[in-house]
Amino acid sequence: MNDAPVRVLSWNINGLRSAAKKGFIDWLEQQQNAVVGLQEVRAEENQLPDDVREPAGWFTHFHSAQRKGYSGVGLYSRHAPDRVERELGIEEFDVEGRVQIAHFGELQIWNVYFPNGSGKDRDLSRIPYKLEFYEHLRTRLLPEVQNGGRILVMGDFNTAHAEIDLARPKDNVKTSGFRPEEREAFGLWMKDGWVDTFREQHGDVEGRYSWWSQRQGVRARNVGWRIDYVLASPAAQEFVVDAEIHASVLGSDHCPISVDLDRAVFGPDYRFASAKP
Repeated sequence: MNDAPVRVLSWNINGLRSAAKKGFIDWLEQQQNAVVGLQEVRAEENQLPDDVREPAGWFTHFHSAQRKGYSGVGLYSRHAPDRVERELGIEEFDVEGRVQIAHFGELQIWNVYFPNGSGKDRDLSRIPYKLEFYEHLRTRLLPEVQNGGRILVMGDFNTAHAEIDLARPKDNVKTSGFRPEEREAFGLWMKDGWVDTFREQHGDVEGRYSWWSQRQGVRARNVGWRIDYVLASPAAQEFVVDAEIHASVLGSDHCPISVDLDRAVFGPDYRFASAKP
């Protein structure tokens, strides 16, 4: 029996077809004992190259938006999940391809691409939609959290929760992603008991970001935002042994983030399905 921790990774890939040309598959092959959730895939499954859609040794699942080249999430796992859901039952959310819920024994992994508050004209017109999405997921999950469910919610939250989570907080108080109403919506999750796994492991360490503007030199100067998170329910947090931000990994304007979990999180009777050949 392999007792090594299972690594769960989240990465806003900013276009999977583009990332595939920048070494995504090479990076993926380095991940062992892993579940990988991608956001902003921006492609339908049949548009992906064969080695990206079904790489050797991985089970895959994709959920695309109805709008071409927009949003979308994808899941790669070394072992088959028990099942994967992708519908919230609310059309205005489901048509944008923002959620996958993977079940592995007693653990639920929610791979989520939270909306950006900026509209197509870079205004703030999408903030109401974003806040509604935040609140729907929070209230839907609250009973399970209160009942001791083992749940991870991971992805691009499109919000920096605290001033320490971006390089220039004072310059961005009116910018979507750091506006008071967005931070307040995020804070309600924390009041419900969700744990920011990275902060739990690393405390108030500064300068650790997961997204950088694509303007020249911004990433090199580390003028970034931490808007990608893995939140753990209290019952899941008991099994978290590490959490990390992998800022050196290129290929997107975001970088991957991860948590390592004790295998006991899946439950005493769980048996991993055979790895895919």
